[in-house]
Amino acid sequence: MEITQASATKLQKRLDHTVESPLFYKIFWLVSAGMILDAADVYVANAVASTTLKNNWSTIQENSYFLSSGFLGLFIGSLIAGFIGDLKGRKIAYQINLLLFGVFTLIGAFAPNMIFLIICRLIASIGLGSEIVTGYSMVNEFAPVHNRGKWCAATSLIANCGAPITMLLCTVIIPRFSWRPIFVIIGVSAGILWYLRKDIPESPRWLLAHGQVKQAQSIIEELEVPHAQATQKVAPRKIVKTSHPSLITSLFVATVSVSATIVCQYTFTSWVPTLLVQRHIDIGNSLGLSTLMMLGAPVGCAIGAYLIDKIGRKVTIVPAFFMTAILGVFYAKQDSVVGVVIFGFLLTVGFYVLMASVVAVYVDDLFPTKFRFRGAGIANGIAKLLTVAMPVTVAWLLSFTTANVIFWLISAVAVFAGAVVWFLGEETNQKDIN
Repeated sequence: MEITQASATKLQKRLDHTVESPLFYKIFWLVSAGMILDAADVYVANAVASTTLKNNWSTIQENSYFLSSGFLGLFIGSLIAGFIGDLKGRKIAYQINLLLFGVFTLIGAFAPNMIFLIICRLIASIGLGSEIVTGYSMVNEFAPVHNRGKWCAATSLIANCGAPITMLLCTVIIPRFSWRPIFVIIGVSAGILWYLRKDIPESPRWLLAHGQVKQAQSIIEELEVPHAQATQKVAPRKIVKTSHPSLITSLFVATVSVSATIVCQYTFTSWVPTLLVQRHIDIGNSLGLSTLMMLGAPVGCAIGAYLIDKIGRKVTIVPAFFMTAILGVFYAKQDSVVGVVIFGFLLTVGFYVLMASVVAVYVDDLFPTKFRFRGAGIANGIAKLLTVAMPVTVAWLLSFTTANVIFWLISAVAVFAGAVVWFLGEETNQKDIN
């Protein structure tokens, strides 16, 4: 037992000092490709719902079930992935989710009616919810410690490229060939990606945490590069031992930060056109203005990717929450299209700095290996449930108050989340994640 423990400790140190290797780059690009499919699916769902309603293939009520089934599936998938990934291994959870998503998306392309499509959507979204949890966690556990944040945030940056790609595909394909070819393209792409990911190894951190030292050693050796090459790439850095706070505290910080990030971003992007119309500013039909605002997404992800390792997790996340709060208040005061677009762009930058730093990096950092997938799964799952509740909450608020109140609430949520991370969150930059 002592020999095994000593070997595990040595292997852990070797793993903590690895640099970017061919195996890591392979995992990074395969994970990023899967995350693009995740981003694409959200926009496809909205496009399909509007198209089927226009063609009288569905009703408004059926469309509400269709969209809600997606969020429900994401919630279920986040929880399932967490438990499977922690108890049975990362690789199993990672492969099951993509297979489930790809197969039922493809089956959905041949749906004879909307009810059948809703069922396919629910099951496919369960797989998609798992992809969100497993994707970032896989990069987190394979990435070199000194650049872990950068690579996880870079995954978020690539993932968010899925939105404009999907919008373009939907614009070109759906008016000419209906929505079904889009489902075929996504389903087949998921199948190809599943095949390419078949030989991805198990996470060595999970193997070490479960006493499988020999299996972990072979993977760590593959992650290592020759010493001469390693010294050229990065100077030796001191890696600090992480002393995780209680799981309850970590789970609270993770849930609050992820929920605030996703709920604020979703509420803003989904309701801005409606809220602005209330103030007689209509940009809902202007693709150009909406696109200008959404250009803040890749900019924000790039900023988050640069800062997260450079200055630290909390020093990136907390100011981003506070800046989001301040910009939300200024946004509420705009009464011109120019002002709306400028502050909308800046607010989008803030949201996506948080997406890249909180969702992609910090949540996984907060948990030890044995609980990482479950912690991230529960936090993301609760965030999805809150997202489902937001349309009802916003509609209720608008029935007796003004649009300004919505923006002020976004600001209040951001301030609260920033305070929680600052006072209760742990700084995990340059620390191991055992």
